[in-house]
Amino acid sequence: MARVAQARAKVVRNMGREDGARSAWDRLAHHGGDIAAARKLYPLAPTPWPDLSTGINPVPYPVGALDPDVFHALPGPDAVAVLEAAAAKSYGCDAEVSVVAAPGTQALIQWLPRLFPASRVGLLGFTYGEHGRTWAASGARIETVDAMDDLADFDVAVVVNPNNPDGRLTSPEALWRVAGRIAARGGTLVVDEAFTDVGAPGGSLVGALPPRTIVLRSFGKTYGLAGLRLGFGVASPVLATPIRDALGPWAVSGAAVAIGCQALGNAAWLAATRARLDGESARMDALLARAGGTLVGGTALFRLFSLPDAPALFDRLARAGILARPFAHRPDWLRFGLPGNEAGWSRLAAALGLA
Repeated sequence: MARVAQARAKVVRNMGREDGARSAWDRLAHHGGDIAAARKLYPLAPTPWPDLSTGINPVPYPVGALDPDVFHALPGPDAVAVLEAAAAKSYGCDAEVSVVAAPGTQALIQWLPRLFPASRVGLLGFTYGEHGRTWAASGARIETVDAMDDLADFDVAVVVNPNNPDGRLTSPEALWRVAGRIAARGGTLVVDEAFTDVGAPGGSLVGALPPRTIVLRSFGKTYGLAGLRLGFGVASPVLATPIRDALGPWAVSGAAVAIGCQALGNAAWLAATRARLDGESARMDALLARAGGTLVGGTALFRLFSLPDAPALFDRLARAGILARPFAHRPDWLRFGLPGNEAGWSRLAAALGLA
């Protein structure tokens, strides 16, 4: 903990700010995407800020013109059912499962502890922090384990696959093995597949869902439309029904229904996007390696590096108006999303001293 405090204090001291800067630094280490906090920390940084602190596709799906009625009329259950069917087809879901549309997977993460109460919740490794926070807020005791098999004794087990922030992959076979042991005791496995769209085929569980398993699928990350707030829960009908009931009618907007149906049906766009992201993530690896970084892991949408004096590099990048993602418990780490254009790549290279 002393190392973390020293790293944070160094950044704050370098910028000559006081308590407001410390608070903003904590916010930046808590979540990616907080440009407002970055501006408070670095008011003199050039704009616009390339936000590399998230794992959102920087080249969004081309929405095009929408029928004005999608903003005027409430989206009826038939329209939502069409959206859920489009998601089921795009994801390759088993015909026996139910797909529930939600206003982003974060909404589902918030609801799960209320719908499936648990005394003990196990998380696989250091992972996306909202899972632990929401279950802890419900009164559950949270434990982090390093081995998949160690999750079998919990009431609820949570696996982010591929993992955020390090891209760790857990095989479907390992998930099935543990899911069976948890289900035999009446427990539930939650698998967050927020970044699986850009991974290798065959990594998702939705084509053959284990018993008492809930899979979360994000739309906004891969399609670069995080502000649309759309995600899906995939589960057996017995688990999906309480989720759908909790979300209530009109859980997703008319625009989300229209855009989701259009994008999820465009397999050619997704294939081209995967190829582009693979190339750009390799480009990021090469660039950060030249800056002295060691690749820890990642996905095609973000890369995690261990870097010499990472807090100082974070500070240098932020002074140049580029936001990377720091981690409070690992001050040697920085996570990088992808620039959206050549100007962004050039700006990053210049800030790294590699132009």
